[in-house]
Amino acid sequence: MKRILMMVIRNLIFVPYGWIKLCYYASHVDKYTEEERYRLLKYIDHKANKGGSVHIEVHGQENIPKENGFMFFPNHQGLYDVLAVLEACPVPFSVVAKKEIANIPFLKQVFACMKAYMIDREDVRQAMQVIIDVTNEVKSGRNYLIFAEGTRSKEGNKPGTFKGGSFKSATKAKCPIIPVALIDAFKPFDTNSIKPVTVQVHFLKPMYYEEYKDMKTTEIAAEVKKRIEQTIEENI
Repeated sequence: MKRILMMVIRNLIFVPYGWIKLCYYASHVDKYTEEERYRLLKYIDHKANKGGSVHIEVHGQENIPKENGFMFFPNHQGLYDVLAVLEACPVPFSVVAKKEIANIPFLKQVFACMKAYMIDREDVRQAMQVIIDVTNEVKSGRNYLIFAEGTRSKEGNKPGTFKGGSFKSATKAKCPIIPVALIDAFKPFDTNSIKPVTVQVHFLKPMYYEEYKDMKTTEIAAEVKKRIEQTIEENI
């Protein structure tokens, strides 16, 4: 985690103010609008990226739907993934993440500000309730990000298996599904290097309900993975 230390050192004057404000927002989420919370997260994220010599290269931003109520499905490379999409995406979104990372400092506060859902993969009833809650929120106009692999790939830019169950909220909400291809997102936090790094975020063309309504969730998962893999191969 050398890069995290570099991010802190290079933002030493800003860190106390940013940390206190982040913690306050995280503890008083209902006091601020989703746009206000998201604006703070993007500002902190940008400062951290600049201090850590991480450049985010954004592609396909025009593919993000103009109307809210959609879901991102990126490949999962590491702890940095959400921060990469956060820098790249101009509109607020929340996440569904595994409970194992719920208490990691900084990520914990970020997830609180996003009003994220932590899913317990060992508790079927809790997982089903998360699917229901996310479905209802997407229908009401919130945007979400889910890692369909369930866990980060241990092979860098090679995605793992996308699980069909991850797409249940999207199919129930009948919302646009946006595949997101992340390239080199594992390098900022999951390597010991502090050399400047460029992370690519590719927002691919959405799959609208009319396109996937007759597909099984496993077929949707396979198609999303295929599109992401193709993008990675073309840009790596």
